[in-house]
Amino acid sequence: FAGIHEWIGRSQAIIFFAVSLPFLFLLVREIFGSTAAIWATFFFSFAPVNIFAGRSFMPDVPSLSLAIVGLYFFLRWIEDRESVSFLLAAITISLSILIKVTSIVIAAPLLYLAVAGIGDSGRLETKLMRSRDHRCRLQLLLFTAIALLPSAAWYWHAYQVAEKFYPHHFFGAGGVRIESFSWYWNIARQTATSSLTPILSIMALIGLFVAPRSRYSRLFHWWLAAMILFFVVVGYGNRHRWYQLPLVPIAAAFAGAACAFIGSKIASSRIAVAALSILLASSFALLSYLCVRPLYESSAAQLRDAGLELNKITAPGALIVAADMGDPTIFYYAQRKGWHFLEKDGIYAGTPSDSQEVILDLEQLRRLGATHFVFTFNTFWWLAYYPEFAQHLAQNATLIAATPEFRIYKLTVR
Repeated sequence: FAGIHEWIGRSQAIIFFAVSLPFLFLLVREIFGSTAAIWATFFFSFAPVNIFAGRSFMPDVPSLSLAIVGLYFFLRWIEDRESVSFLLAAITISLSILIKVTSIVIAAPLLYLAVAGIGDSGRLETKLMRSRDHRCRLQLLLFTAIALLPSAAWYWHAYQVAEKFYPHHFFGAGGVRIESFSWYWNIARQTATSSLTPILSIMALIGLFVAPRSRYSRLFHWWLAAMILFFVVVGYGNRHRWYQLPLVPIAAAFAGAACAFIGSKIASSRIAVAALSILLASSFALLSYLCVRPLYESSAAQLRDAGLELNKITAPGALIVAADMGDPTIFYYAQRKGWHFLEKDGIYAGTPSDSQEVILDLEQLRRLGATHFVFTFNTFWWLAYYPEFAQHLAQNATLIAATPEFRIYKLTVR
């Protein structure tokens, strides 16, 4: 039983994914009603990007699931003022941010609930109510401390480690970067047509405008606004489609509201309701299946194979320079340290502009102790596109392993 078992890593995502389902249902039911909640849970369960991420060894699903649970218990606390709900909300939100700092976007709907739920101007003010609201404001400060202070301490510690032990850095560092309009358009198109499917995207857009009004009906609007801001500011980081994972519960909630709205308009005809429901569910399931299939095609096999080969032919202390488009797979399987290439301050810096830039970066890494250089099939074109660099590499490195998928060079000692 000892050793590396991939199923252990995947199982935690599956468990958290399953746990999030009833809480999303309860949350949407509180805001938009039971019919919307049923549809929202269905859409959330079978959205392609959620199917993929919900079975992957990544922190995104546990973080999102805890955020959903925390948001629900925070709503319950706002409504009932029960200490158990308060503590559960604070702890789950804190864990969500600890697991992945990008979950900080959940602050937007939490802030909305706090403002909407405390000091409601539409109710009769009494001395007792004012005292109660004052106590709630103090509890909100405590909630903020529980939710944020552990994360602040942990990420500060991680920052110190990254500063002290180059080239270690925050995983995902460099993602905070505003990109061009075409960059955002391509990601938005991919999200709408593949990660969510066109059906879910269209239904969510309808629900955005027809969702019923209630005391907390703008919760998902605020969450969506925070995600749009995150999408813009962390432009480069959003090249990974799982960065848009929090859009799934938002889109599912709005799509559920749209289904409830349409259903209410044709409620007099049970046959029409049943027929449209079956058509919608089956169409979405089919599209989801078609969209999720490409996500399971092997996209990193060449990186895995290169990493395994490096593990066999290099010493444990070897430092690897990998032209791998910033994907960490090579280093994971090689069990070696090193740099993505190009790099800047230990962080992947994208594709080089010319041969001179490549040569300068490689020479800098050689001075820092780099021992091997690896290309994968995706970056073979560098050797033709940057001829001066190819010549420099031939003069300063020896090809020690080559397949149609990768090439490994041993750098000469300076």
